[in-house]
Amino acid sequence: MFGTVLTTIVTILHLYVFWRVGSIAPLTRHLPNRSIALAGLAMWALFLVGRLYGHDNPGPLAGVLEHLSMNWMATLFLCAVGLLAVDLVSAFGWLWPRQLWWLRSLGLAVGIVLALLAMAQGLRSPQVDSYEVFLEGLPRQLDGKVVVAISDLHLGSRLDEQWLAARIDQVEAERPDLIFLLGDIYEGHSEPTPGLRATLARLQAPLGVWAVLGNHEFHRSGEPQAAAFADNGFTVLRNSWHEAAEGLVLAGVDDLTNGQRNGHGSAALHQALSGRPPGAAILLSHSPLYADEAAGAGVGLMLCGHTHGGQIWPFNYLVRLRYPLLAGRYQVGGMTVIVCRGTGTWGPRMRLWPPGEIMRVTLRARAAAVGRDS
Repeated sequence: MFGTVLTTIVTILHLYVFWRVGSIAPLTRHLPNRSIALAGLAMWALFLVGRLYGHDNPGPLAGVLEHLSMNWMATLFLCAVGLLAVDLVSAFGWLWPRQLWWLRSLGLAVGIVLALLAMAQGLRSPQVDSYEVFLEGLPRQLDGKVVVAISDLHLGSRLDEQWLAARIDQVEAERPDLIFLLGDIYEGHSEPTPGLRATLARLQAPLGVWAVLGNHEFHRSGEPQAAAFADNGFTVLRNSWHEAAEGLVLAGVDDLTNGQRNGHGSAALHQALSGRPPGAAILLSHSPLYADEAAGAGVGLMLCGHTHGGQIWPFNYLVRLRYPLLAGRYQVGGMTVIVCRGTGTWGPRMRLWPPGEIMRVTLRARAAAVGRDS
């Protein structure tokens, strides 16, 4: 269903952008409308081949095709944004008809420049963003423990072992006590390669490495990726909880977006949180959903990913309609929610404007804070 919707939207974007390009008179003097239409058809075919062949097959050719098609998809989107802005300002050509060709040329140029900037920003390393969270019930001896969380790496044909090794170096530099993997670690359309699995296995922390499954882990039913994490010595929290240390409970749920679609989201959350011992509770969830219910169940901190912060402006405004908790820190009913912008990228290797993110969270006990103040 997702692939059908995406292909339909991209087809509409092709029709719109190349229709508008065909209305730029100085361009059509040198390039007939038939040639513009053929160019649009060729780029649409590139997207389709990259989507159908490149996305689901291993090998360098598939990787190149997927990279080109996904970056073209984002470029097309940004060009459509620039051209649509011109249409809105000009009342779809009713205002300033003599200047319309110049305005549409400007809108197209803005889209191309934004795409080039997004490509450059997509190559940047994710930044480490630091947070401090006070947790009710956290034992004093756990005050100051450091959590490092990564999400949405989408490891596969375009993000390889070398890229992953650099991210692990960033994580290790923060000297974490706990490491959380918040889902979509692998792209999910094929088995993780031995090289990726071996590189990811470098992650170690005194209180363990903990993982939950995202929607991409379920592209192959969720089991292969769960097994890959377990083989690395990570603990996979599948609608369950574990006590990482006395007084610190970690609960994790399978992707709640899938759960919401099949009507099992609330049940998964209840299963993950029920019967846990007293103490501070941290919930790991790939999707930032059911935050009110988690807060009502006494969770002190909820860590999520999935949204990528919208990844490419202004797409973030559309993503926020589905996920109001888009990126950064929120307070929900006394519970702190932190949503990662994504450590890697999905689809296009592009970002506009915020960079990728590795989250560093320092846990604070309120009792310890009172002791420091006194």
